[in-house]
Order: sequence, then C-alpha cells, then structure tokens
Amino acid sequence: MTTTTATELSYHHLNTENINQPISQKSLLNLLTTKCTTSLHLLKQTHSLILKTNHLQDHYIAGSLIKSYSNPHFNTFTSSLQLFHQLPNPNVFVWNSIIKACFDNNDPSSALLYYSKMVLTNSNPNKFTYPVLFKASMAVKSVYEGVQIHCHVVKNGFMDDGYVRSAGIQMYASFGRLIEARIMCDYGEFDVVCFNAMVDGYLKHGEIEAAWVLFRSKGEKNVGSWNVMVTGLGKCGLVEDARKVFDEMPERDEISWSAMIDGYNRNGCYKEALEVFRAMQRENIKPKKFVLSSVASACANVGSLDQGKWIHGYVRESSIELDGVLGTALLDMYAKLGRLDLAWDVFETMKRKELSSWNAMIGGLAMHGREKDAIELLLKMEKQRVKPDDITFVGVLNACAHGGLVDVGFAYFNRMQEVHGVEPTVHHYGCLVDLLARAGRLAEAEELISIMPMTPSPAVWGALLGACKVHGNIDLGEKVGNMLIKLDPKNGGRYALLSNIYAKAGRWDGVKKVRALMKENNIKTTTGTSTIDLNGIIHEFKIGDPDHPQSRDIYAMVDEMIVKLELEGYVPKTSEVLFDIKEDEKETTLWQHSEKLAIAFGLISTSSGTPIRVTKNLRMCEDCHLVIKLVSNVYKRDIVVRDRLRFHHFRNGKCSCKDYW
Repeated sequence: MTTTTATELSYHHLNTENINQPISQKSLLNLLTTKCTTSLHLLKQTHSLILKTNHLQDHYIAGSLIKSYSNPHFNTFTSSLQLFHQLPNPNVFVWNSIIKACFDNNDPSSALLYYSKMVLTNSNPNKFTYPVLFKASMAVKSVYEGVQIHCHVVKNGFMDDGYVRSAGIQMYASFGRLIEARIMCDYGEFDVVCFNAMVDGYLKHGEIEAAWVLFRSKGEKNVGSWNVMVTGLGKCGLVEDARKVFDEMPERDEISWSAMIDGYNRNGCYKEALEVFRAMQRENIKPKKFVLSSVASACANVGSLDQGKWIHGYVRESSIELDGVLGTALLDMYAKLGRLDLAWDVFETMKRKELSSWNAMIGGLAMHGREKDAIELLLKMEKQRVKPDDITFVGVLNACAHGGLVDVGFAYFNRMQEVHGVEPTVHHYGCLVDLLARAGRLAEAEELISIMPMTPSPAVWGALLGACKVHGNIDLGEKVGNMLIKLDPKNGGRYALLSNIYAKAGRWDGVKKVRALMKENNIKTTTGTSTIDLNGIIHEFKIGDPDHPQSRDIYAMVDEMIVKLELEGYVPKTSEVLFDIKEDEKETTLWQHSEKLAIAFGLISTSSGTPIRVTKNLRMCEDCHLVIKLVSNVYKRDIVVRDRLRFHHFRNGKCSCKDYW
C-alpha cells in the first residue's frame, strides 16, 4: 500500500472525506513546515486531517501544529494555547513549542510562566529550551528571571552548549552586567558564537577598548566576528574605524556589506553608503533583501531617484518578494524622493503589509502635504482592522500640521486615546504644539506646553521657536531661544534659529551676542547643502559654491534667472539674509543659496520640460521658495524640492504647500 505525500495532500486540498490511504508522520510534518506556513486555510484543513487520523497524539506533530498556529501573521495564537491544553502529557518538544509561541507573539511573561509549569511537571528541558527563555527575560526587563534561567542551565548541564551560553551572554549584556557576561563567555572551551556575543555586548555599551582587546586576543574568528565589529563601531559613531575593519576582512558575506552600508547610513554618510554598494556590485555579489533595504534608505537621503529605480527594477527582475521590510523601505524611498505615485504603487502591490508599511505611507502623504489622503488611509486601516500605534498618529498629526487642520488634528488626538487606546507621548504633544504654532496660535502653543503631562523635550520647544521666526514674534522667540540653548547647549541649530530671529528683526546686537556664545561653547552649525541627481551622479552645492566643474555656466544661468524673474515682478526678500551688510550685497548673497545653484544646474543640464528634483538639508528660506515658484512658471518646469520639513511641488508658479510651511 502506498503512502500519500504532502505534495499530493496539498494538490487534493486535503479532501478528508475521501482518504483511503494512511498518512505518514513525515508527510504531515513536511506539510506543516512548508505549505501551512503561508496558508491558514490549508493549516486548518491539515489540523482536521490530523484529528481524523489520530495523529495528534504524536508529540512532534502536536508541537509542529502549535508552532504553525503561533505564526503572528495568522493571528491564531489562541489556537496554539487551546491545542496545548488538550494534550495530556506534553514532551519537551511540545513545551518548547508553546514557550516559543508565547515569545513570538509578544507575550514573554507567558513564556516564562510555561517554563515554570514545565519544571513543576518534572519535564526535562533540553538545550533548545533556554535561548528563548533568556530572550524572554530580556523582553520583560528582569535580570532576576535571567539569573534564575542561568541557574537552571548550570543545574541541568547545558553550559557547554555555545548557543545557550551566547543567549545568556546577550541577556547579561542587555542589562549592562558585562562582568557576568564575560564569565559566561570564558566558561569552558572557546566558542566563536559566545565570543561574537561578548564583543557585541561590549560595543553596545560603548566599551570600545574592551571590545578591541577581546577581538584582537583571538585568532579563531569567523566572518560573523568581523561583522559584529563593523556593525558595533558603526552604531558607536566610529564609522571610519568600521571601514578600516571592513577593509581588513579576510572574507566578506552579504551581512558584511549590509553592516558597512548601515554604518554609513546611521552616520549620515549616504554617498559613501552608495559607493560601498557599487563596490559590492563590481564584485558580482547579488544583493538580498536586507542589503537592498539599506541601499534604498541611502538613495532616499541623497536624492538618487535613478539608483532607487534600479533597485526596484532589480527586485522585480529577481522575483524578490516585497515583504514588510523591503516593501516599506522602497515605498519610504519613493516618498522621500518625491515620487508619491511610485510609493503608492509599491504599497498597493505588497501582498502582506506590516503596520510599518501603513505608517510609512501615511508619513509619506503627510510629508507631501496630502493631509486628506493621510486621514483617508487611517480610516482604511480601521476598516481592515489594522490596529494603529503611536507612530501612526504622529504621521496623521503631522499631516494635519502641514495642512493647517488644527481642529481636525485635535479631534484625531482625542480619537487616538478614546478609540484606539494609544497613550499620547511627548511626540504627539510636540505635533500639537507644531499644529498650533504653524497656524500662528503661538500663545495657545505655549500654554499647551505648560500643561503637558510630561516634561517637554527640546524638540517641542524647537517647534515653537521655529514658528516664532516664521511669524516674526521676536519677544517669545528670544524667551524660548534662550531657554532652548540652556536645555540643549550642544545643538547648533538652536543658536542658529535664535540668531536668525534677531537678524530678521534687525537686532544685530542679538546676533552678535549669540555668535559670541557659539564661539565660547565651540558650537558648529550645519552647512546648508542642496543635491541634485543627474544620470545617477549626485551633484552637491553649498552657498556661493565655486567648485563645481560647470560653475561658470551655472552662474551665467543664475544671472539669466535674475533678469527674467525681475521682469515678472520679483523683489528679493533681503530680510532672509542673516548678515549686517548693504542691501545690494544681501541680494547677491540670496542668489548664491545652494538650492538656487542646484536648480540653475538642473536648467542647463536637462532638456526643456524635464522635472528638476532637489534635496535640501535645511528648511528652505522664503526667498528661495518665491524664486522657485517663479522659475517653475517662467521656464515651464516642474520642480520638486525636499527640505528638512516637507516636500514642495512647484508647477506654473504655485507650490503644493500653498505657502504654508
């Protein structure tokens, strides 16, 4: 008599009414670990078949079934629990399955509780029991639980297992207990997995020297050891040291390249991140999802649409699934590159949308001033029973702020708490302050700060300070600016904004005072830069930049723009010049702003009618905003500028922000 295979079962849709052949354990296990991982319908049919054929008494099938129902994407964790409680004498595999199911479904406390029950029933754990329990101890933030698990590991004789010890090292390191972590690392024979976990623990706590000493002390390193150093140094802000380690690696894998790209991204070195990716391509290494996600982030930050499109094309050609991570990275990239249409296409084609995908799309709509669409997407989330979180409402409130929807914003702030049970954080209150301040309701914004249920962050005060500049409230600006400098003394942006408020009001004594304070505290401000992507090459401009190879042609185009715009009635907003100089010098300075140079370069380098896309690292000044509106009309060009706050889509002399930014 032949045995039905798992493939045959799936093809016959598990027609349990007509099974005349015995079903093997191997076939059912194969089905549970393959096709049932992506189909809840098939999983339920398989469960029915297991019951009908009396296979539930098989511990390996029962444990695998518990594991299948614990898939977070199915939202059937309660089925795992119900199934477990139907089993009279679970063995270690079943216990491990329910413990892991609890942890995978964000219930680490229950994972620890089930282990306690396992001990009380005199069931013997194995080496697979403990790693997840160490992780659960970390998740509940209880070093006491972690120590108890460590004691059980020693008692039951599993200290020789490298994976158990490495999980313990990670647990102790997460609580800053580096001495205990090192004791576990040094126990018994050298294990490279434990070694890597210890180096990682040192780096996560900023113990750079200890990490170097340990790293250099052993010759039996693997590629993972080098990857840990590259990743950790990058996270510590030591990206140059990370690059040295990367260059010295005897061999690299995909994680190595991803770690270096992530390190550059984390430290704002996006051009360097793309250079590493190009080097990876030259070595004919095919990038996988996690690398592509990192590169997409770099493309978004340097404004490289061509490179971003190449990545998306590669994903399609390679039949790589747009999962929650990669799909979200691509849609976020397109949104930040000004192509909201392409971001929406990615969002719509994602088969499985994570909450982060919804949040990224809402955030993208907010950034582009599409407040009504952002709110509509939230309503769609609610209809599809996707539970929004705190980040969702930050996006919605930002959308309302960009659109000037003060009453609507406050209504959604209340709805966030009353309907969805999301407790407001300092970020949400910051959005409300921004909402009021942008609308010119500065007194109300200040009052809201005074009654916040938590200490306002510098970012909250910063939103009010920025609005003081926009609305010309020098008295409040001076008060808030001086307070911010005391709260956040190392942030050059706070000094610059207060100085700008003084300069705009002609208070040059105040400007002098702020600049003296900056010099005294050794504070540097961020240089304004604008980038434009032309045929895959990123061109960067700074104010008055003379270094571009086409500088002469660029400034000739600037002169042409001045003549044409003055014929359209353009009058320079010299109040935006932050120096006490003559009026004609102010006008010259205005025309040397980096975004104007980038647009001039775009005009001379692209054919008539081609859209121009510019990325600015700071908030665009009012004069540049006015100039670009006029340029879009005079030269009949669509111009998209992304500044620090939002996107501006210029067409026919108008901007998508409706001059509200």
